[in-house]
Amino acid sequence: WLTLVYVPVAHWIWGGGFLSQLGVHDFAGGLVVHATSGVAALVGAYVLGKRKEAVLIPSHLPLVALGTGLLAFGWFGFNGGSALALNETAISAAFVSLIAAFVGAVVWTVLEWIKFGKPTTLGFMTGIIAGFATITPAAGFVDILGGFLIGILGGAACFWAVVWAKAKFGYDDALDVFGVHGVGGIAGTLAIALLASPAVCGEKGLLYGGANLIIPQVVGTLVVVVYTAVVTYLILKLTDRLVGLRVPQDVEIEGLDKHLHGEKAYGER
Repeated sequence: WLTLVYVPVAHWIWGGGFLSQLGVHDFAGGLVVHATSGVAALVGAYVLGKRKEAVLIPSHLPLVALGTGLLAFGWFGFNGGSALALNETAISAAFVSLIAAFVGAVVWTVLEWIKFGKPTTLGFMTGIIAGFATITPAAGFVDILGGFLIGILGGAACFWAVVWAKAKFGYDDALDVFGVHGVGGIAGTLAIALLASPAVCGEKGLLYGGANLIIPQVVGTLVVVVYTAVVTYLILKLTDRLVGLRVPQDVEIEGLDKHLHGEKAYGER
């Protein structure tokens, strides 16, 4: 998958490939990283099928919070570092990423409160990641207003994908990779065409009176999504033919940790 999906897409967008020549913008990996991984996860969920017991509960909420903090710390290097220098673009990218992440968390929490009557720690942390994923492709192209609006977009779009779309279409995405990373990366990539700020990147999004980014962003997104879906499907089907993808049902019920290592991370349930 690395060789056949990630590397070609990275070259097309970041290595002077045809999408780069078309004018597709992706500052830190909305298409290259998040859309590819999210779409691949969705295809994988359909090919693999549902777990026997599709229970989605966090194993250990304090570790979820710790992991989110570590990931957020790394994300400043991920987004800011994509400027490839310690300059104004890097600082701006890191700052709008922070804004989007915590606006996304607030939006997710509010929507969760409205939908289920209770806000959760898991929802707040997921909203942070949704905001980060959505701002990633646009971090070096938008201003503070753009970061704020993308945070709203990321929190709302990813919440919809996780809460409504997954139930509607019946795929078992245990870690919500498509709902958070896939949908966030795609939404953020398209948002560049609307919110790119001339003061930040010298190009105008639709909000600032420019429409020239719409076609490249839409075409780039469609190419990456379709290519990733098709190649991932072929890889999974070939793997299934050669070695299989699912463990036997009794092993699934027992749990892979118990079966392979004779232990469980958090005790019996």
